[in-house]
Amino acid sequence: MIACLQHPNLVKLYGCCCENNQLLLVYEYLENNCLADALFGRSGLKLEWGTRQKICLGIARGLAFLHEDSAVKIIHRDIKGTNVLLDKDLNSKISDFGLARLHEDEKSHITTKVAGTIGYMAPEYVMRGHLTEKADVYSFGVVAMEIVSGKSNANYTPDNECCIGLLDWAFVLQKKGAFSEILDPKLEGVYDVMEAERMIKVSLLCSNKSPTLRPTMSEVVKMLEGETEIEQIISDPGVYGDELRFKRSSEVGTSSLPSDYLVSIPLSCHL
Repeated sequence: MIACLQHPNLVKLYGCCCENNQLLLVYEYLENNCLADALFGRSGLKLEWGTRQKICLGIARGLAFLHEDSAVKIIHRDIKGTNVLLDKDLNSKISDFGLARLHEDEKSHITTKVAGTIGYMAPEYVMRGHLTEKADVYSFGVVAMEIVSGKSNANYTPDNECCIGLLDWAFVLQKKGAFSEILDPKLEGVYDVMEAERMIKVSLLCSNKSPTLRPTMSEVVKMLEGETEIEQIISDPGVYGDELRFKRSSEVGTSSLPSDYLVSIPLSCHL
């Protein structure tokens, strides 16, 4: 099934081998490792504003294909920086379909086994097992904000005690019109102001706590390309809130998640 997914923004699967109960998958080689390493690691890559736009748009196009245009509609379920690889020209390609799920009959799916990564999973999926393609939209919103800000949602703790994490922090600043404070200092002020505001607004729209208020990924592509206006952000971004406070990685084993939940802690893409 994965081999049939052919798109410029998806990592290509060239083949597989199963021998002695060992499964080997052969994917295309991506020279610049993963997005998380480029943003937060020691790769030495300098991501200029235009490159960040290209990466973000590439992820959006890849997800739009999975959700709407491929022969088999797929929900990825684990969109994050370590699962976005970069080729020699810094084009983004979505990888790791290990948690992917078929999206059948255009209906939402309720599951008692939640899988994904802390900090990137949509609230309705974490708390109620409600799974639609809008869960990927939420994850995309988180990754888009990481691309803009240069900060990891999994590790960033705002100085403002009223903010839970990266999305809350960005939401407060955009309400004040302080978009420049959200942007990665590594950009050194070199960016298109209107395009930066556009990406920030799209990110917050995608990470809305209500799945019905999130756009589809094809709509996101059009917004990022400037073909359509960005809808008004009418509520704060999705947060886990008082109902569910995720513990840090050392506390995951003692959190209140049901026993059949499967979560992962973001790690570097280097092994």
